[in-house]
Amino acid sequence: MREEIAQALKDAVKDKDKRRISTLRLIQTAIKDRDVANRGAGKDPVSDEEITSILIRMVKQRKESAKRFEEGSRLELAEQEREEIGVISEFLPKPLGEEDIKKACAEVVEEVGADGLRDMRRCMNALKEKFPDRVDIGKASGIVKDMLQ
Repeated sequence: MREEIAQALKDAVKDKDKRRISTLRLIQTAIKDRDVANRGAGKDPVSDEEITSILIRMVKQRKESAKRFEEGSRLELAEQEREEIGVISEFLPKPLGEEDIKKACAEVVEEVGADGLRDMRRCMNALKEKFPDRVDIGKASGIVKDMLQ
């Protein structure tokens, strides 16, 4: 994933896309900061999974900022945050669609051997583990609940 981000930065520099350049540099800085923290704790550099979690956190922060900017009538800054979200999201795994979520839920319910609502937590934990960062947990929760009733 690091190589993808580095290549995207090279391409953005060639295209002279200032917003993209600054966002990609922010991503690289966040990754390097985590690497330094890990090194200080005697751990390995960040893995692709950790990079994904860093990117998810960055998107979440920008969504909150965009909302605050809109509430404060600072629409140009809100738009800037949304542009950054678009750049960061390019490196995140694509979320599952509605039908894929239903299939994933059915698969997990069968794997867990769930037969009632008391197994809801086990199903949701298995779903989070099997499809990290790709499933809308709110939607999946409703689907699993319907399947178990």
